[in-house]
Amino acid sequence: MTDGLDALMTIFTEFYYWITVVLMFLIHVGFCMYEVGASRYKHHQHTLMKNTMLIPLVTVTWFFFGWWIYWAFPTGPGLAPSIMNESAALITDESLFSATWYVPTSNLMAVNLGDHISGVFWAAFLLFSWTAASIVSGAIIERITTFAFGILAIAIGSVFWTIDAAWGWHFDGWMLKLLGYHDAYASGVIHAIAGGFALGVLAVLGPRIGKFSSSGEPRNIGPRNPWFVAIGLFLIYTGFWGFYAACNIPIFDLGPEYGLGDGVTFYTATSIYVTPTTLSGITFNFLMSLSGGLLAGYWVSKGDPFWTYSGGLAGIITASAGNDLYHPLQAMMIAAFGTWCAYKLHYYVERKFKIDDAVGAVAVHGYAGVVGLVICGFVLWGYPSSGYSVGSMWVGTDYAPINPIGMIIGAIIMFGLLGFLPGWILAKILHGAGKLRIPREVELAGLDYNIIEQARKDERAVG
Repeated sequence: MTDGLDALMTIFTEFYYWITVVLMFLIHVGFCMYEVGASRYKHHQHTLMKNTMLIPLVTVTWFFFGWWIYWAFPTGPGLAPSIMNESAALITDESLFSATWYVPTSNLMAVNLGDHISGVFWAAFLLFSWTAASIVSGAIIERITTFAFGILAIAIGSVFWTIDAAWGWHFDGWMLKLLGYHDAYASGVIHAIAGGFALGVLAVLGPRIGKFSSSGEPRNIGPRNPWFVAIGLFLIYTGFWGFYAACNIPIFDLGPEYGLGDGVTFYTATSIYVTPTTLSGITFNFLMSLSGGLLAGYWVSKGDPFWTYSGGLAGIITASAGNDLYHPLQAMMIAAFGTWCAYKLHYYVERKFKIDDAVGAVAVHGYAGVVGLVICGFVLWGYPSSGYSVGSMWVGTDYAPINPIGMIIGAIIMFGLLGFLPGWILAKILHGAGKLRIPREVELAGLDYNIIEQARKDERAVG
């Protein structure tokens, strides 16, 4: 750090991302409470343990290879030329986006006084990984084996969402360059892919016992603890403040990048694409999209508390793709429409394909995320998809602008290619090996009963 201002900016950025990690941890607390509230009493311990164990499974695998995937594959299979050599700022060892800083080496062990960014930035992305795995967790409660869920959590948390982040969030991502993909707060990059992955697993896993009558009509298995559902979702809303902030770069000089002239300094927050935004602006849009989703959820479900609370989350997710640029009223209306779509699609798919999504995760995250991506393509048509294609520093990179076709293709990639297809294939493999679903008698007795009985057998064996 060359002077006091550089030091202040570095420490501020370090603290900024550290705070986002702390806030995002509340998302996971919320998912735990939400899923326990939605599950039946005989499955509570298993539901909690499933959510608890995804933390070490995803964290360790993210450390060993997930973070590497994000930095290794942004251009896909050679689909677009890299800009890593377009500027010395991108290849120096001191750069935030260096090709070497993220690799675990002795420089990262214990205290490295030259590093104030990598650990907290790594952790922010890790919490995104937890979120992706937790989304899948809720959809498949009460019938999946712990072993199968562990495999699926690693797959979505440390592999497939990481690939889509490399393609659609990384500054060098081919989807930005060729498609004009723009997903500032992860309607697709986290939510659509996790919803699609969950749907692929559910198509193989099958419904809970008793979910459908002999004639095929769905039965409502409502939440057992509405208080837990409500508090859990409010914690997720709270954690989403950190989620939104973590998707920003807190302070960036846009003067040279946006061609404002030599020596002109213009500091502001930006999205992860280095498109200008402000914390003030996303605060407006976060609260308006939350409100639009709550109102639409209450209206379309005729006051059902579960769908009202879930509607707030669906609203945020729908508007997230473009909430760096939307007008607050746009954010509210987009959120309301996405929530309506998610609710209607949930029950259509349930009846038509006999899919038992226990908490509506596919709808709230997957369908709402896809709708949000498509709407963003129309509302922000023509806006720059990335700040790296705007100013003099990046002339010649030719990033496509935001457009409907690119965003629709992006939605298909996120929900289908990287979401549904891997989830379905992995579930098929686990099912073929007899490792996917718990036995019928265990499901009827309750997964918690099975845990207790196994513990007793272990005690007798030791004794």
